[in-house]
Amino acid sequence: MKPVQTKSWLVAAALVAAAGGAHAQKAGDWVFGAGALLYAPQDKTTPLRFTSPVEREIPGSGASVKNATTLGLNLHYFITDNWAVEGVLGVPPRIKLDGAGTLAPLGQLGSARLYAPSVLGKYFFGSADDKFRFSAGLGLTYTKFGSVRLNDGLQNTLGGALGLPPGVSSTSAKIDSKLAPVLNVGFNYAFTKNLGMTFSVSYIPMKTKATLTTQVRGNTVAVSQTRVRLDPIVPFLYLTYKF
Repeated sequence: MKPVQTKSWLVAAALVAAAGGAHAQKAGDWVFGAGALLYAPQDKTTPLRFTSPVEREIPGSGASVKNATTLGLNLHYFITDNWAVEGVLGVPPRIKLDGAGTLAPLGQLGSARLYAPSVLGKYFFGSADDKFRFSAGLGLTYTKFGSVRLNDGLQNTLGGALGLPPGVSSTSAKIDSKLAPVLNVGFNYAFTKNLGMTFSVSYIPMKTKATLTTQVRGNTVAVSQTRVRLDPIVPFLYLTYKF
């Protein structure tokens, strides 16, 4: 091979190597992400049951938790070229609860604000220089429900089940906070040295309990409960920026 040709090949190889390195997610990198996060519960509830003053069930009662979309934010820190720690936080969406079974005619029963920060350990397959990388992760999320509101239809139904006329009683609700595992897979693509896009899907097996307290003039007259299996699937599509 002629010296000029040899030099040309060396230059081309250097350019390819530089282009590959430009897309690296390597040890020590911080990668910030922001995009659309969907909370899609695969829910199932038990019938609403009074636990005091006497135990009895509202036959055929049920509820369905609706999907919610919000702005998701996350941050990766790459410990090595393949291992990273990720923190995820969504702007808390308001989750709506619809009636099911004998409560279906009531429509929306209530709503709650969802707080669910997560921390995951993730493994990125392939080389740090690859533009396209697949990842898998495992972590924990702490799920808290705040600002719980119950609609008038459910309030009146609970009061009526106790033999009270509409408007006499008021009912408040509390949903238990839970620590749950997170299983995650993702596909990551680098457009430039710093900018990329990721699509990930998480699954969170989780059960919780809602406790409803009915009062008349500030005095508790009944307590009722339902258990909820949420098991949400959480797709997350977001742009990334590497520092």
